[in-house]
Amino acid sequence: MPGSLRLRLPALFLLGIVLAGVVAALIAVQLFSGYTRSRSYEELGREARGIARLYGDAALRATDENAAAPDFAPDALELATGDQLFYVGAPAFPGQETGLDRLPESSVPAEVLASGRSLEFRFRPPGQNRTYLAAAQPVRLEPGGPAIGAIIVAKSQDVVRDQWLPLVTRLAAAFAIGGLLAWLLGAWLSRRISGPVEALAKASDEIASGNYAVQVPVGRGGDEISHLSERFNQMAARLAATEERERQFLMSVSHELRTPLTAIKGHVDALRDGLVDDPALVSASLEVVAHEATRLERLVGDVLDLAKLRAHRFTVQTEEVDMGRLVEHAYGAFGDEARRREIDYALQGADRAPTIITDGDRVLQVITNLLKNAFRWTPDGGRIGVTLGAANGTIRVDVTDTGPGISPEDAQRIFSPFVSSDMQGTGLGLPIAKELAGALGGRIELEAPDGGGSRFRLVLPMRTWS
Repeated sequence: MPGSLRLRLPALFLLGIVLAGVVAALIAVQLFSGYTRSRSYEELGREARGIARLYGDAALRATDENAAAPDFAPDALELATGDQLFYVGAPAFPGQETGLDRLPESSVPAEVLASGRSLEFRFRPPGQNRTYLAAAQPVRLEPGGPAIGAIIVAKSQDVVRDQWLPLVTRLAAAFAIGGLLAWLLGAWLSRRISGPVEALAKASDEIASGNYAVQVPVGRGGDEISHLSERFNQMAARLAATEERERQFLMSVSHELRTPLTAIKGHVDALRDGLVDDPALVSASLEVVAHEATRLERLVGDVLDLAKLRAHRFTVQTEEVDMGRLVEHAYGAFGDEARRREIDYALQGADRAPTIITDGDRVLQVITNLLKNAFRWTPDGGRIGVTLGAANGTIRVDVTDTGPGISPEDAQRIFSPFVSSDMQGTGLGLPIAKELAGALGGRIELEAPDGGGSRFRLVLPMRTWS
């Protein structure tokens, strides 16, 4: 696949190596070219100084002793140095030929004669098409005396270029070998990286299609890909568990809704078909319909509350809440039931409770749900206690009862939706209380001694205005 990660990774890796190599090669060629040019100027200058001194001494002898021009031939000097010799300026040996190629003053920079010092420059001799690197050295009859001309030692620029061409060839060969090795290394790294990534992509497609049982292999080592694979498997497992919980939740909702609806439908059909004509039986049927409708309304409300809590589609208010007054309010709501059923019902610690920042309505709902659960399971003549206290920066509300107790197995299940052993409740009170407590930054703890009874504890953080 042209756009696959397995091809793009080595291609990008190779592109980076190519760019880095090209930049390094250009810098190397530039540096070497500058170095060879500098060395060439240095050699030309050294040769020009020596030859100028040689011709200057010969010209001085010819002037003082009326001697002939030196017999050393320029061709021999050019052969020895490998460079070309030129002369510009006044004749060093009047009336005699030196064998040096004379250059018109216009063909060289004016500074060659005007400066009276060594000079490096480029020029193109008359009648030639090549550019030369040159070094000019003034010719003097006496040290410190005026310059009568200048010896110019020149080397073709092509010769200098030929010195760094082998470097370019070697760099190209090294570049080709390095590019091949880079491609092989990139392909190997790409396979190591893209293999797990492709497995993750395929597993993601499976999850998107609804198959949450997929697993990806976790490689050895603690690299990021292995960590990602491990986390992906955990995510898939959680999604599978979530889907199973949702399926169970929908099945439970359907079952719980079907029970009151079946009862309502049966009594309504009997009344509509005239199967029940006794006024007492009619009244009893209507009483059942009303009871089941109320139960159905309560069930739907609890389901909606739990769904909003789990989807985090609810708002937690922040206000000052007097915990003592709030617990007293929740406690008082069950006073009549406690007296009617002769339950020993007591409240402790409300007079010493602090004021905290929380959502009072949500806290009241949690405590009310805990009290409903306690009254549902406590037999007539039993005992229910509510205790309010503070410890370690938290507010604690304990609801204790003398009911039948809770087994360790049930202790793990009672906070799941629709888990109830009687027909009076919806099985959603404790799950809603747990979700609300978590949303308020707290938790619900459960203690169930072996001798019977239970204690539910609501723990909230003791927040105050700063």
